[in-house]
Amino acid sequence: APSANIGEKNALFEPVHGSAPQIAGKNIANPTAMILTTTLMLKHLNKKQEAQKIEKALQKTLAEGLVTPDLGGKLGTMEMAAEIARHLED
Repeated sequence: APSANIGEKNALFEPVHGSAPQIAGKNIANPTAMILTTTLMLKHLNKKQEAQKIEKALQKTLAEGLVTPDLGGKLGTMEMAAEIARHLED
């Protein structure tokens, strides 16, 4: 899940699970939480159209089943991210 801590002068955005060091560098992490965290940051920065474009690309990727093993797919972290990036061009 994405998260945001927003104060009067500063804001911090990170996935709820943090950096997940136990799976770091193994290309098995699901990038969804980090990507959705990025959309929260973009919305905070008043970049709503950009955030919506990323959210739509993620939705298309999920709908096609192009996901990591934790969601029943076979893609690694970077492969799923590449599919999301491909849908940004749709």
